[in-house]
Amino acid sequence: MWCLGDLVGYGPSPNECVSRVRERTSLCLVGNHDLAVLDRIDLDLFVGPAGEAARWTQTILTDDARRFLLTLEAAGARERVALAHGSPRDPVWEYVLDDAAAAAAFAAVDEPLVLVGHSHVALEISLADGSLRGGAAADGTVVELDDARRLLNPGSVGQPRDGDPRAAWLVIDTEAARATFRRTEYPVERTQAEMRNAGLPEVLAARLEHGA
Repeated sequence: MWCLGDLVGYGPSPNECVSRVRERTSLCLVGNHDLAVLDRIDLDLFVGPAGEAARWTQTILTDDARRFLLTLEAAGARERVALAHGSPRDPVWEYVLDDAAAAAAFAAVDEPLVLVGHSHVALEISLADGSLRGGAAADGTVVELDDARRLLNPGSVGQPRDGDPRAAWLVIDTEAARATFRRTEYPVERTQAEMRNAGLPEVLAARLEHGA
């Protein structure tokens, strides 16, 4: 399993999240919220609820979780696959949400498959014969990994922002040369209760039920 970053900084159980991801992943990237919690980027760049959540996370993050996060990079690669939390051009901050950013992402690496995160929006974009095609990827979308180059964002497990509150993830079948977008129901109300009990900003809890 691969994780594209932002393990901590939003949710009520950051140490448990880090532990589970650490146990289950063969590759994990660091995200901008992780870097803020680690004081590797200026927390003042995070205003309002995001900043409040990051500062709260700093107070409860264990030394073990911190040590693991400090080993991570914002970009990586596997055979024929480039991975970045944001984009290959800017692994920490850039959102790939339009054709210009997608074109720049393809131009920055040579791998045929590019995986990105950061935007919390599931999408699939192809580059073939110099043309870009694609967009938002709904549950069940299947992408054939053929001769075209592909840029895929699995969406977000914990904080989807595409109007669908279900956890978003992506299955890549290398033998079949196919990628499938998936969504999974989870107990949103329980997570909201945990966030409220922890004193995290209400807006972060409320948005979970809308996927916004």
